[in-house]
Amino acid sequence: MSEAALLDRPATLAGEHVDVLVVGAGISGLSAGYHLQTQRPGTKFVMLEAQASYGGTWYTHKYPGIRSDSDLYTFGFGFKPWTGAPIATAEEIRSYMGEVIEENGLDRHIRYQHRIVSAAWSSVERRWTVMATRTDTGEQLRFTAQFLWMCQGYYRREDGYMPDWPGVESFAGTLFHSMHWPDGLDIAGKRVVVIGSGATAATIVPNIAERCAHVTMLQRTPIFYRTGRNAIEIADELRKLEIDESWIHEIVRRKILLESKTFTDLTVSHPERMRGELLTLVRDALGEHAEQHVDAHFTPTHRPWQQRIAFVPDADLFAQIKAGHASVKTGHIERFVPEGIRLTSGEVLEADVVVAATGFHLSVLGDIAISVDGEALAFGETVTYRGMMFTGVPNFAWVFGYIRSSWTLRADLVAEFVCRLLRHMQERGVETVMPRLRAEDAGMTLGPWLDPENFNPGYVNRGGHLFPKCGDKIEWRHTHDYWEDKNSIPQADLDDGTLVYS
Repeated sequence: MSEAALLDRPATLAGEHVDVLVVGAGISGLSAGYHLQTQRPGTKFVMLEAQASYGGTWYTHKYPGIRSDSDLYTFGFGFKPWTGAPIATAEEIRSYMGEVIEENGLDRHIRYQHRIVSAAWSSVERRWTVMATRTDTGEQLRFTAQFLWMCQGYYRREDGYMPDWPGVESFAGTLFHSMHWPDGLDIAGKRVVVIGSGATAATIVPNIAERCAHVTMLQRTPIFYRTGRNAIEIADELRKLEIDESWIHEIVRRKILLESKTFTDLTVSHPERMRGELLTLVRDALGEHAEQHVDAHFTPTHRPWQQRIAFVPDADLFAQIKAGHASVKTGHIERFVPEGIRLTSGEVLEADVVVAATGFHLSVLGDIAISVDGEALAFGETVTYRGMMFTGVPNFAWVFGYIRSSWTLRADLVAEFVCRLLRHMQERGVETVMPRLRAEDAGMTLGPWLDPENFNPGYVNRGGHLFPKCGDKIEWRHTHDYWEDKNSIPQADLDDGTLVYS
């Protein structure tokens, strides 16, 4: 489907009322739209997207080589087979998402360049009032909806996290965040430093290594990496046998999920063994260069489960280090100087271009001003119901995916749950639903949305307090565990007293 065709549709009329308003047209939003259309036919819904097109991260991020860090057999939708390599480029992912939109007629529901300013619930009217601005025209639009479904992601796309480095103004070169890669940037013959060590840095470095004079990945502390072929052998074999793609998708999906669970369980139960195995992968990838690199730059101090493990397809990062096109430096920045970056060790990394692949700012519900009966929503003071609804907030759901498994796995589970809940409300003849702690939940121990002892990347440490609380009972937890959720969420009792209807 062409971008022009998607954008050349009539603008939304002010004052439109819908049954469900979906925020965002990325992976989560398309899952919501598909499930509403197939499981709740006749439901009137719109999807408001702030960007000029669909795709979320895969539309807004433009850095070289941008690719998934999850396999597409599980990051893809359960209802549409993935037929390409497991680690896919942004272009391939958007093409796949475009097919989902076209095949299911979702384009008629999507309103692009609609940035939501506020969402207010009224218990008197029993509906949400959502105010939005057309970013292309400045027009102010008003929507009302019975149910509000937040699918906008969890970080700010407008500005990435940039530490307050001293001396930045003195730097004579070009500095920018990886989220905002300049159009037409010429790096030929340039010395480039990429600050960071996560999946973004591990993607950018091998993709620019042969296009610039040299690229250095500057990291404060190492992370764990996994390497492997960007292929699934069983998928290739089944295709040779001309097996139906839907069967291949399901078989490979189950295989990857089982292997992922086994690996994650082992990182917790046998962390030192898994540390050794992960470091062996890096040593093998670096070959004769391992001795000078692994201990100094690729041996993390945290345990394997405490941060995401970056997958390096076909070991491309390590291949560029072996070839001498890329290098790694571990150290702390003292300040920027005209010629580059001075480390606390006194060493100066000379650079013409510095890319800050330093993460992002958490965004609470898209930074939308949300209120309930005139009171601003204090999201961090609510308690979550199964990681998707929140105490004190009626007719409202939010998608937050998994931290160690593919985001889409949870997006699909939430979509199926919301559709089941809407059907249940219709059958009961009620208009509102809201989680509420029961008498037996009094005194329940409350903890953070993401336990820092279990998962502690920088963005969680900086902004985790903004997110809801979790309890110690399954109804009041976001488990972050697909293998638990895939059974517990579909079987959740909608009349166990945790959800209050009216």
